[in-house]
Amino acid sequence: MRNFSRYLFIFLSVAMGALFLYSAYTKLYPIQSFEYTMVEFVHMPWMLAAIAARILIALEGGLGILMVAHFFGAGKWVLKTAFALLGIFSVYLIYLWATAGNDVNCGCFGDAIWMSPSASLIKNAIMLIITGLLIRYHKGFTGSKWYNISAPLILIACTALMFILFALPAEQPNWLRKDRYEIDFSEVGIENGSSPHVLYAPGSTDTATIDQIDLLKGKYIIAFLSQSCPHCRIAAYKMHLLQQSNPHFRFFMIIGGSSDLTEFWKATKAVNIPYVRLDKDHFLHYTGGVFPLIEWVNNGWVEAKAEYTNMNKEEIERWLTPNAKTPNP
Repeated sequence: MRNFSRYLFIFLSVAMGALFLYSAYTKLYPIQSFEYTMVEFVHMPWMLAAIAARILIALEGGLGILMVAHFFGAGKWVLKTAFALLGIFSVYLIYLWATAGNDVNCGCFGDAIWMSPSASLIKNAIMLIITGLLIRYHKGFTGSKWYNISAPLILIACTALMFILFALPAEQPNWLRKDRYEIDFSEVGIENGSSPHVLYAPGSTDTATIDQIDLLKGKYIIAFLSQSCPHCRIAAYKMHLLQQSNPHFRFFMIIGGSSDLTEFWKATKAVNIPYVRLDKDHFLHYTGGVFPLIEWVNNGWVEAKAEYTNMNKEEIERWLTPNAKTPNP
C-alpha cells in the first residue's frame, strides 16, 4: 500500500508538471495571441502585457520542469508557488466569465485547445486538489542542498531564455526615406484607390455599404491579409484592439481570396475595420506571397512598413497628428 501511494504521487507530480509545460508551450506559438488576450480582457498596456506574458510562460514552464523532476525546493515552495499561480489564474477566469461571458477562449492552452472559463475553472479545481495533496503527502527529492539551490536557478534560467528567444517587439515600424514609394492600387484592382466601406456581420449575409473611402487621400494603415494565415489573423485582432482604444485610427484591410470569412471574424473580432476582398491572383501579385503586409500610406505614398508586432498605439497617434513629419529611421 505504501509503495502504491508513493508511485501514485510520483505519477501525479509528473502529470501536473507535464500539464504546466504543455500550457506554457501552447502559449508560445504565437506568443502575441496570449499578449493581446491580456490587453483585451485585463486591460494591460501593450508593453506591460508583452513583459507579463513572457514572465508567466517562463514561470509555468519552470514550475513544470521542477515538478516533473521532483525538485520542490525548501519547504516545498515550488508546489506552493504552483498552487498560488493556479489560484491567481482561477480569479482571472472568474473575472473573465463575469465580464465577457462563457463563450470566449480563456487562453489557458493558447489557440491549441479552445476552453471556456467555466471548463477551465473545473480543470483548475482538480489541479488545485492534486497540488494540495502533493504539498501534504509527497516529499520529492530531499537530502541535498543541490535540490534546493537548483530550483530557483532553473526558474531564473527559464525567464532569461524567454526574453532571449522571444525578444520584446520593437516600438516603431520601418520608416522609409529615399525608398518610399507611391502605392499603385491599379495592381490590385481598386480603381483610383477608392473602395466602398463594406462591413460583413459574422454569421450573417447582410451587408452595409457606407460612404466610399479614398485610400489615396489622407493617412491610412492598410493591411493585406490572408484569411487563413495565423499571423494575419493576429494582425487583424491587434488592429481591432487598437481601433477600440482610439476610434480615430484609420485602418483598412484588403483580404485575399474568396473563402468564407466566418472563422476569420470569430478569431479576429475585426468587424470594426473597413475592408475589401481581393482575388487570389491580384493579392499574391501585390504581396509577393509575403503577408501580412502592412503599409502606412500618406496621400498615396507608403511612408512605412510594419510588422503586427510593432504597430504601436503611441506611434500611430503621433503619425496621424496633422502635419506630423515622418520620423528619422
